[in-house]
Amino acid sequence: MLGFFRKLLRKDDGATAIEFSLVAIPYFMLSLGIMELSLMYASASLLEGATDSAARLIRTGQLQQSQSDPETQFRTAMCNFVNVLIDCNDVTIEVRTMNSYEDYETLVPVFDEDGNMVSQGFDAGGSNDRVLIRVGYRYTMKTPLVGPILNGPDGGTLFMSTIVLQSEPYEFEDAAS
Repeated sequence: MLGFFRKLLRKDDGATAIEFSLVAIPYFMLSLGIMELSLMYASASLLEGATDSAARLIRTGQLQQSQSDPETQFRTAMCNFVNVLIDCNDVTIEVRTMNSYEDYETLVPVFDEDGNMVSQGFDAGGSNDRVLIRVGYRYTMKTPLVGPILNGPDGGTLFMSTIVLQSEPYEFEDAAS
């Protein structure tokens, strides 16, 4: 009987399986966390690029001189850029004109009780106007286990992209006058 127990203590056939079972859960959580953070930061970068790309329409006057609705055209330009990772219906857009660059400090973003940005309107201005462009998007984590660990109970993070610019002088006076 004593020989049986000695033989049992020397066996290590399942050691690897037991070790892996102890390490598997933290390993998979870490791997999911890395992938989730990668998607989150890629979405933030995509939002910045889309805001910059769509802001060009305002900077050059294309949006102001267009016959279509300026807000719809701006949103379409953004959505064409971000539709890979971001749901365009969840993007909040705010475009406001400023008298001077110092007005930026008074035009603070407004948030609702859930922490989402609330738009204060869309006014692209005109030629040589100073314009504040602010875009907000609440990114919700895709994995239900990792999201609350990284971002709290709702698993969401608010991304904001802000651009302040002066539009180009696209309206010229008639050369004959």
